[in-house]
Amino acid sequence: MKYNPFVSIIIPALNEEKYISKLLGSLAKQTYKNFETIVADAGSTDKTVEIARQFGALIVKGGTPARGRNNGAKSAKGDYFIFLDADIVVDSDFIEKAVKEFDKNFFDAATFVHEPITSLRLDELLFKISTSLILASQRIYPHAPGSGIMCTKRIFYKIKGFNEKLYLCEDHDFVNRSIKWGSFGVLKNPKVKVSVRRLEKEGRVNLFKKYLLVELYRVFKGEIDKNIFEYEFGKFDHKDLTKMEKILEKILKKIEKT
Repeated sequence: MKYNPFVSIIIPALNEEKYISKLLGSLAKQTYKNFETIVADAGSTDKTVEIARQFGALIVKGGTPARGRNNGAKSAKGDYFIFLDADIVVDSDFIEKAVKEFDKNFFDAATFVHEPITSLRLDELLFKISTSLILASQRIYPHAPGSGIMCTKRIFYKIKGFNEKLYLCEDHDFVNRSIKWGSFGVLKNPKVKVSVRRLEKEGRVNLFKKYLLVELYRVFKGEIDKNIFEYEFGKFDHKDLTKMEKILEKILKKIEKT
């Protein structure tokens, strides 16, 4: 008999009307049917909740990303939880491939390879670098962007979910704690496609500096439970490329043509 676990897709959201319909639309086309969708809304003032209900999602109260994921999990009926951000898009066989690879590797927690929704070579390079670092560190110091995490219900409750006291990196902290009780890895076949809105808002170079500061802080001082710099949730205004970004993009295009 084929194993067909029930999967809970949990999406924290705040004013995501521009993006969430694309994610929910891609979930509606899944070849794997044994799943539910839960949207943890943090008080949206746009049509986020209305759109989610149109797609048949269960709505629960959200808050910070950590609280939203935890609240979603409390209402979840799945054997497996998949946490996705609202600006993600997945292929029609995403859940099917995720369950298959997750089970094949006997994972208790995992993240996905992320691909940017972009036409810029610079963004593609940055995501490839990020993926390489995640793959290289997965067994000793695991990282997992909260935009795509999968885990068993057992491991979620064993480690008591996401730490709501953390200001940043609650996602990395989650998988770091999970390896004390189970196995962690990167699912390479089912990829998630993610918007580059934070890169556009923060600036590629500036965001890289912030992420570097975050990692140094975590290594030398521990998890981040206070505001060490501005990092907004739910506000993403498009900004044009900086001068430095334009130069880097031109260089990458020239390299590609050689």
